[in-house]
Amino acid sequence: TGSGRGGGSARAVALVAAGAVVVGAVVTGAVLLTGSDDPATPRAHTSPSPSRTGTDEAPGDDGPSPKDTPAQQDPDLLVDQLNGITLPIPDGWERPERTSGQLLTMRTEESYDCPGASSSFCYHGTVTTRTPGGTDATTPEALAKEDITDAADRAYEEDVVGRRILGGITAHRQVAAGEVAVAGRTGYYIRWKVTTAKGPGGYVQSLAFPSAVGSESPVIVRYAFDAGPDGPPLSLMDTLTKGIRPLGDDATDGGVGSSVEHPDAS
Repeated sequence: TGSGRGGGSARAVALVAAGAVVVGAVVTGAVLLTGSDDPATPRAHTSPSPSRTGTDEAPGDDGPSPKDTPAQQDPDLLVDQLNGITLPIPDGWERPERTSGQLLTMRTEESYDCPGASSSFCYHGTVTTRTPGGTDATTPEALAKEDITDAADRAYEEDVVGRRILGGITAHRQVAAGEVAVAGRTGYYIRWKVTTAKGPGGYVQSLAFPSAVGSESPVIVRYAFDAGPDGPPLSLMDTLTKGIRPLGDDATDGGVGSSVEHPDAS
């Protein structure tokens, strides 16, 4: 009948109107969330990323994986499964949950606003382990000498996005170098003191040695300690070096260069 058709038309109009209200609500919500009139192009929420002295690459997830061994989950150890070594984590230091790329990192728990970029955080000390690549150097001495400049730049020249968080390096000098025993292998280290345009400057060390596993591929451990009263004591570099162990070995220590006398690093 006529009234039936009219009722059907009314219901159709009502449904269309209701659908328009729902779609409008979705679009409005998308605009509010993205800050854009185009809901198809959401804008990610961003915040300043903490910058770390002594790191490479962008932060990545460094949480334990299902394949982690009990040693990897030990809060007192930094475990490098790839290179087959462990390092002791000193009191007042931590292994961050998120670290830089593929680098294993430990750092001081205390941080401060970088004097050259107040939106970034700097740390009084960091230590990272890495496997060198793209190099023709074959000896620990050659590797350490090749790495030290990049280690200093990464720690005190610029952060990973190119900001001079300490105003850049204005000068450097070598304060120590030589052979040293690392996890039962003979390694080589070079230590620089760097002066920065802002902040206290610091000390950077590159330590190279053969891996304790597999084909004994080279390993590099980088140290970056702030100078001044807030920085870790330089003796901690030597303590950490002596504390490097082959994975699963708690006793290896000493050997060639383990008692090397360091020049005055003042």
